[in-house]
Amino acid sequence: MEGKVHYLMSQEQLKRYTVIEKTLEGSMTIREAAKHLGLSVRQVIRLKKGVVESGVAALIHKNQGRKPAHAIPDGVKETIITLKISDKYKEANFKHFQELLDRFENIKISYSPLYKILKGAGIQSPKKRRRFKPHRRRKRKAQKGLLIQMDATPYNWFGDGKMYSLHGAIDDATGEIVGLCMTKNECLQGYFETTRQMLINHGIPISIYCDRHAIFLSTKAGKLTIEDELEGKVCNDTQFGRAMKELGITIISARSAMAKGRVEKLWDTLQSRLPVEFKIAGITTIDEANEFLKCYIPQFNKLFAVEPENPESAFRPLSSDIDLDSVLCVKQKRKVDSGGVFSFYGKHFKVEPKENQPYIPPNTPINIFISSISGVRVEYNGRIYETVPFVKPKKVAESISKEHKATTYTPPDNHYYKYGQRLLKRVTFEDSDRDILDMLEEIFLGKYKKLA
Repeated sequence: MEGKVHYLMSQEQLKRYTVIEKTLEGSMTIREAAKHLGLSVRQVIRLKKGVVESGVAALIHKNQGRKPAHAIPDGVKETIITLKISDKYKEANFKHFQELLDRFENIKISYSPLYKILKGAGIQSPKKRRRFKPHRRRKRKAQKGLLIQMDATPYNWFGDGKMYSLHGAIDDATGEIVGLCMTKNECLQGYFETTRQMLINHGIPISIYCDRHAIFLSTKAGKLTIEDELEGKVCNDTQFGRAMKELGITIISARSAMAKGRVEKLWDTLQSRLPVEFKIAGITTIDEANEFLKCYIPQFNKLFAVEPENPESAFRPLSSDIDLDSVLCVKQKRKVDSGGVFSFYGKHFKVEPKENQPYIPPNTPINIFISSISGVRVEYNGRIYETVPFVKPKKVAESISKEHKATTYTPPDNHYYKYGQRLLKRVTFEDSDRDILDMLEEIFLGKYKKLA
């Protein structure tokens, strides 16, 4: 029994037992023993009395070897480990996994014991920790709405190997997400939709902080020489820049990714969490993802948003006089013919005035508003006109000439003058919605595909 008790004792307990034995033998006084053990004289007297009455067992705590009453049951530990290695939660980091256990599995557990359970089972967090690098952190803005950081990131969000771009905007003062939109690639449409969410849900901010992408800043910006500026040459605003100027929002261009660190940190967090959330919700398409993000933004902000230094918001309310479809769109100028028809991107559209709208005179300059939501509309003298696709009839002489050409000699496709043009299918315009959608995609996505 004595040997078993010695086996259960720690090094500190063995040290106390050795010193107490010396006091019992008389080779050490109680005061010397107290100084040697770092205890009070009264405590040494109590320990000495316990050893005399109960032996070595008096130095061992009564709860030693017993399982604590508040300890996590072994069954719960096994359940947590099984869930973590399952395909459902495999890619979740430890902190995110803790939240998912509470939300979906009704298991409430603190982070520290969860970390010990998973580490003890040899499970590593999929989110790697980078080596700490000290750097100067820019102070947050004092008010919500003073500065909005905006960016987009391509990522394999659905785990199918396909890269899609998530556009986002985050408030600098609070860290709140004010807009998220996913598209095939970084494009004007994605930024317009992100801005639309921000304007409707929060209001008009003072400024937007973004990179120097061609969507935000003209590629000719900063390239004008002094002579060009003296001659009065200026760089035209991009469509996004023009829209922000109409809303009274200042665009600030960052020259490095580190300058807009809050939105870059946001991508790091979302890339770790969103694929797991999409897998649990069974989301595999862009449309489903955009619907899910509307509900996910409040959940995210509840976890990560902070209180601003100044509680008064700098967001300006969105006036009812502002038609967002007439601001967040592509604007260009055209002229109508005598029939109210104009051409745009190789297609023809006819202006359809309403009962209270006057007809537009021939050869009159008009503004074309192209939006992925409202389609193609016309603005004239402050009035908005709807349009419909129009197909011009073919001329008889043109059809006869084509029949005549059919009887003439046609060189083969491999002729060195032809370069194989006949190998490509000729694109024709048909009066269908598909053609209009293709035109809108070319407007909003086409010119930026090479830049993304």
